Parts: sequence; structure tokens; C-alpha cells
Amino acid sequence: MGIDLKTTQDLLCSHLCSRVRIIERKNGVLMLDTPFSYPDGDRYPIYVLQTPTGGIKLSDGGHTFMHLSYENEVDSFRKGTRGRILDQILGETGLLEMNGEFFIETSMDGLAEAVFQLGQGLTKIYDLVFLNRARVSSTFYEDLFEIMINIIPQEKISRDYIDTRMDQADDYPIDYSIPGKTGDPLFVFGVPNRDKARLTTITLERLLRHKAEFDSILVFADQQEIPRKDLARLTNVGGEMVSSLDARDDLGRKILRKAA
Repeated sequence: MGIDLKTTQDLLCSHLCSRVRIIERKNGVLMLDTPFSYPDGDRYPIYVLQTPTGGIKLSDGGHTFMHLSYENEVDSFRKGTRGRILDQILGETGLLEMNGEFFIETSMDGLAEAVFQLGQGLTKIYDLVFLNRARVSSTFYEDLFEIMINIIPQEKISRDYIDTRMDQADDYPIDYSIPGKTGDPLFVFGVPNRDKARLTTITLERLLRHKAEFDSILVFADQQEIPRKDLARLTNVGGEMVSSLDARDDLGRKILRKAA
């Protein structure tokens, strides 16, 4: 039995129309009620406004950034990897952003398409939060550095530090070096994955082999994701550990205890 195109089309249209409605609030503001929602279940608040030229503006009223701010630093979504992805999303979906408000402008004839563009764009923007959880490598280091400069002055931190006390030092850069209270440097290693855990182990072993004096802190994206054997080898040569970037107070306490 084949699909009846007209019946199916009519059914689809009726169902879509029943899921998207224009609502007038008590203050006279028009809003769209759509199936789009944030992960906490709240529906996207989509405001319907008239533009000075007679067109339509659909806006989230700044609520997407507000939701992101509950568990994230909103400024981090404008910088580095997240900032580049955000710009890409805006370019792909046609959304605009001003003072934290995401919106799209259209004619009456393009209203239906604009609703889906805005919904798709807001979903992609909210998904940037999962970069925090996945801790992709480049974003992990940006986040770690951002946390560190909120603990100690940025000028005290040397990135990709080369310790010439070991042979072939250029092949084993140290993520961050900070002057220590004892006169010996404090090395902070970011460990977002198994490969970096192994490289950090090799670097620390070389430093110890050359009898270099230093303190170290190892900061994981998620310590539980590191295989047990790799973690054991790293534990044997490393100093203090911070299980994830979410443990900011722990990292701050450990850095301030050793940093000059």
C-alpha cells in the first residue's frame, strides 16, 4: 500500500500547526509557543515583534544566554573555540546577536522558515555547553588557563615552558610554569585524555631523571576517563592532582599553597 501524498501532507501540516501557536500575553507582548525546549524542559521563549520596516523579528529575549549562565561563564562562549563555533552557527542559521539577545528578522512570507531557523540556531548554541562536558582538547586548555588567571596574576604564568635542565627539552614543553614559594618552579599540567597522561608521565620522568627540583599539579578533564594503568604510572611521578576543571576551589587552594 503506497503513501497517499495529499493525506500525509494535510496530516503533517495540521500537526505542525497545532504545535506552533501565537500567544498574546497580558502585557500585549506576542510570543510563539513551539515544541523547542532547553534541556531543563523550559520552552524557548520566542518573542514576535514588528520591525520599523514592517517586517517581523523573532527573538529569544536573551533567555538562551541566561540559561547558559546558570552553570557556565557566559564570556567563555565569546572567546576561543566556543567563540569561533558561535560565529559559525550564526553564519549558518542567519541569526543575529546583540547584547546577549539572539534574533532573526524576516518578512511575513518567510515567517515559518524563520521559526525553524531560530529554533535550530538556539539548539546549536545551547549545545556549546557540551564542550564544557566533553572537554575537547583545545577548549580544555582555554578553560584551564582562564581559571588559573583568576587565581594568580597572568604575568606569573609561563605557557609552554621549556625546562632546559633536561635533554631535548623542546620536545617536552610544560603546559604552565609558575614561580614557587620555595624558589623551585610549580609546573601545572593539563591532562584531557590518555595520550596527554602518557606524555606528562614521560616529561615528569625525564625531569626526575635529571634531578630537577620542582612541584607539580596535574589537572584532569575527567580523571575517571584515564585508564587505570596510565593513571597509576602518572601518579608515581606526579604531584598533587585535581580530578576535573569543575573542582575550581581545589585547584585554587593547591596553586595558592605553592605559588610565590
